[in-house]
Amino acid sequence: MRARWFLMRARWFRRMAAVGVLAAAVVIPVSPASAEGDPPAALARFYDQALDWKPCGDPALDGAGAQCAGVRVPLDYGRPDGRTTTVAISRIPATDPARRRGIMLSNPGGPGGPGLSMMVTVRDRLTPDVRAQYDLIGMDPRGIGRSDRVHCAIPLPTMLFSAGFDVFGYARDTALAGALAASCIAPDPDKARHTTTRNIARDMDVIRGAFGDERVNYYGGSYGSYLGGVYLQMFGRHADRFVLDSGVDDERYWLGMFQDMGGTNEAALDDWSIWAARHDGDHHFGATPPQVRGYVENLVRRAAGHPVFSDGYLIDEHTVPMMMLSLLANPKLDADLADVLRIVDDAVSGRPFDMKTLKAKITAAVPTEASGMAAIMCGDKAAPRDPAWYYRNIEAIRAAQPVFGAFANNITACAYWPDPVEPPTEMNNANQALILGTIHDTRTAYTQSLALHRDLTASRLVTLANTRIHGAFRVGLSPCVSDIVNTYFDDGTLPAADLTCEPDPSYFPE
Repeated sequence: MRARWFLMRARWFRRMAAVGVLAAAVVIPVSPASAEGDPPAALARFYDQALDWKPCGDPALDGAGAQCAGVRVPLDYGRPDGRTTTVAISRIPATDPARRRGIMLSNPGGPGGPGLSMMVTVRDRLTPDVRAQYDLIGMDPRGIGRSDRVHCAIPLPTMLFSAGFDVFGYARDTALAGALAASCIAPDPDKARHTTTRNIARDMDVIRGAFGDERVNYYGGSYGSYLGGVYLQMFGRHADRFVLDSGVDDERYWLGMFQDMGGTNEAALDDWSIWAARHDGDHHFGATPPQVRGYVENLVRRAAGHPVFSDGYLIDEHTVPMMMLSLLANPKLDADLADVLRIVDDAVSGRPFDMKTLKAKITAAVPTEASGMAAIMCGDKAAPRDPAWYYRNIEAIRAAQPVFGAFANNITACAYWPDPVEPPTEMNNANQALILGTIHDTRTAYTQSLALHRDLTASRLVTLANTRIHGAFRVGLSPCVSDIVNTYFDDGTLPAADLTCEPDPSYFPE
């Protein structure tokens, strides 16, 4: 009876949110969004604008010789004479102006990840011949970072939580999701609702025009592969060389993408448990992988019984699985995950603990803004509204996914967001692209790269095998992958057929 009461209260909260926050919502069109034609004359002032380059005021960017500018774009492309917003971009110029062939735009993922300084690290993965040819362009997408950031009155570090162990914990997340949606929409409904992937793709095309280039090149990872795919669908005739790392399936974006993370991260935890058992002398989580997993599952339950709040962070059953998920994406972070779990253990045991170190390790692994993530995800595609739908899915998966299933199927602010201003993009085109997929990817399951490859019919798929990692194009990870990417950016040559690469064993710690 009490469980039923909580779900009834959740439905009541949803109705109240709909009255108070979603009054401006529109009905979602049932047909997928289509490609864009030539920009109308009303957009000429945006495409033809002169960019005012200045020092970035960021040590990494300034040290790389970058300059920054603001690009004015319509807040709503359907009203080009209306309100505008600014997109912050950075430029590391091509090292050989005589060989310059254009700009290379980028996106680090998220959604909600600031990307202004992304190319500082990406350029280290590129050969001198590639750097000679491209202006490397970083971008904080609209609503994120320096790009007129979406403001949520509730300053949560993330919009994603695990639902806990029972209906009482789930009711907390349901109420929090509704409150977060209200706090993001209410301050500026127009800005929040128009912070979408399709509008970011339109912003990218305006950036192309402002540079005076006929075509744009691109490197994007994770959500950035989805953004790149949307640009290919909308502006394919202006696309040149696109590399999409850790592909996203448009049919499973974003709800199914999270559901897929449940199983992949349970497998990743098993893999990490092998490492932790091998290092039991250092961390004392267990001498065998089953003992380590037992320790982890018990620690989450202990956190439920002894929650700790400090320095703006909460340690409990809703947050500890998310901490683990953030650090399972790369074996180089295995020791960091061990350190975080030790801090959690100290905290829930009542011992002194170092919350600043915990926060630093988590933030470094997932530099995503909750406000931007909420606006983009929820504005791109509508979510189921009924809280009971999510709870049924959580209960159905608990036994198979005891640590991550309650996150992967949990309710989010999107259940309370206004309906999207336009339908989602359906990808199906023959634009050329290079897709990188990792078999044991913990964030975008490998099946999603396969689906993106299917939808982009002229693409090639390069698969990275035998490693648990998110993002295949990294310095030192796989010379095979790096050679293929650099060759494509250098002279436009794609592999003759799909192929599989192996990681360099020296990349990983013992």
